[in-house]
Amino acid sequence: MAIITISRQMGSGGIPIVQQVAEALGYNLVDGDAIRDVASDYDLTDEALQQIDEKPPAFVENLDRQIELNMNRIQLIVLEQALTGNVLIYGRGGQDLLPEITSVLRVRVIAPFEERVERWAEREWIDPDLARSLVRKSDQQRAGFIKYYFDREWDNPLEYDLVINTTRVSNETAVKLITEATKDPSLLEKAHICKTKINDLIIQKKIQIARLDDERIEDIWFNIDVVDCHVTLSGHVYSEAERQAAIDDAQQVEGVLGVTDNLKIVNY
Repeated sequence: MAIITISRQMGSGGIPIVQQVAEALGYNLVDGDAIRDVASDYDLTDEALQQIDEKPPAFVENLDRQIELNMNRIQLIVLEQALTGNVLIYGRGGQDLLPEITSVLRVRVIAPFEERVERWAEREWIDPDLARSLVRKSDQQRAGFIKYYFDREWDNPLEYDLVINTTRVSNETAVKLITEATKDPSLLEKAHICKTKINDLIIQKKIQIARLDDERIEDIWFNIDVVDCHVTLSGHVYSEAERQAAIDDAQQVEGVLGVTDNLKIVNY
């Protein structure tokens, strides 16, 4: 069956729709709670999750490297869940973590701004002005998160397969639309190929984590490509020691069948 990713605006009513879709299909729901449940297995603390989850970077060099490391750990959790199949990924840039994976149904849940403000004020029993501020801040943070980490406009409808406006469509209809869409043959016909690609993405993510966590490597921006479990490193590093550290990190990741070194040493 298809992998579902659902992006939502705060106050759009996405949470009950997500829960009902997961229940209707018997899918494993990958959301904030699910990530927190396994966070310690990935060296993620509650403090780290609060600092980085669906937020843009701090733009402080040392802090941002740690943020990048923890962000990659969250993304590894999502990718490993996606590999199992029959999952619904709620937020966390799920669709952007699975590029060119044709078995992904990308859903967006929206509602007009003032409607979302009213809903949030009623739900949380707070002043409408405070609700307006919170909804606006949430929109800005999530848009900034997607733009920085994935270079994509969060609210571009062309990035989604199905966009649902909850002021025009009931929860019941929204759930039916999503569950029916998962049966589309175009999402299912190449599922086995997609599983291989997701496995390559997991290997790539593990190498990215090792690179960020390796104090021997100063330049963290060289390229890591993985195809059929074979890794190609390209771009530049500052020294032979960094080059060897990058190769070592890649070779030590489980599942890697070979490493091609196309790194160049650039002395500044």
